[in-house]
Amino acid sequence: MHLGKVTPILRIFDEAKALEFYVDFLGFKVDWQHRFEANYPLYLQVSLGECVLHLSEHHGDASPGAAVRIQAQGVDGYQQQLLAKNYRYAKPGVEETPWGSREMSIKDPFGNRLVFVEEGEG
Repeated sequence: MHLGKVTPILRIFDEAKALEFYVDFLGFKVDWQHRFEANYPLYLQVSLGECVLHLSEHHGDASPGAAVRIQAQGVDGYQQQLLAKNYRYAKPGVEETPWGSREMSIKDPFGNRLVFVEEGEG
């Protein structure tokens, strides 16, 4: 058996807040978006580097409060970029874990937690 990439689906409730957080703050780009018709829930894909996330306003797709661990390099530099944006709702810190990784945890406006993880040497 061979397993491929995983694409998490995160629940969102407000398109403007989602775009402000994921695109304007975190720097993801919108790859595509879909609605069945006008005034229907939004489903979209955002990406940054090799990280791909699906964001959904659809009730049954996911529950708010999920946590996603994202493998990363350059967590400290990314943290400085984010802090320089002076985003009102998040001032992320970087934590050195007992198991040797450096991690930056940020909650989105819907309670989902993104943890950017840089593995330590060895």
